[in-house]
Amino acid sequence: QVQVVESGGGLVQPGGSLRLSCSVSGRTPEYYAIGWFRQAPGQEREGVGCISSGDTSTLLSDAVKGRFTISRDGAKNTVYLHMNNVKPEDTAIYSCAAVYEYGCSMVSDMYHYWGQGTQVTVSS
Repeated sequence: QVQVVESGGGLVQPGGSLRLSCSVSGRTPEYYAIGWFRQAPGQEREGVGCISSGDTSTLLSDAVKGRFTISRDGAKNTVYLHMNNVKPEDTAIYSCAAVYEYGCSMVSDMYHYWGQGTQVTVSS
């Protein structure tokens, strides 16, 4: 059974940095494409970024491009969302999701396994 677990959320000041982690357990975790999504109160879930299986490609949404990056540590079966220069509008519940042997997609319906989400609050 595949399990996906996020961690690293919290309160951060505008302009600050935060690193979210997404750990995947199960067979050959490195073959899972990982997507990051967020949902703010009263808003629909939106894609933030993704990394393909095999790490051949990454994508970031226009809202975070230039401030966020995505990386994978295969030895730790963990994908990271590095959040820099955060803004109040980045406040949301961030979730990661996994799908086996797939490209990079920010379409939530493509993902099979979801974590529980972690709250990120950007406020002074």
